[in-house]
Amino acid sequence: MSRLQFFTPVRIARGQGHAVEEVDSVTEAMVFLRKWPTGRRGPVFQCALNCCAAAVSGKMSAEEARKAFVGFARITRLLDDDMALPLGGAAKDNVRALRR
Repeated sequence: MSRLQFFTPVRIARGQGHAVEEVDSVTEAMVFLRKWPTGRRGPVFQCALNCCAAAVSGKMSAEEARKAFVGFARITRLLDDDMALPLGGAAKDNVRALRR
């Protein structure tokens, strides 16, 4: 596994009826961010891009960059509903069941 690979892919849903895209590395996250419309690039976008660049240069881990990318996806409402659930309640029970 590459040091830039995410442990768990980030699932992006671009709206109802569209296929879910999985972003599974810092490199793929950067490609996604660079395609983001210029007029919609705000501080959360910049933070995610900076974190990805820091991971590429070895100043940050891929998982730290992933967290920033997930934050960007959540704020922009692109994060797939399955990923948007907090790890509490039913979601936490499902994780426990999978680990058994």
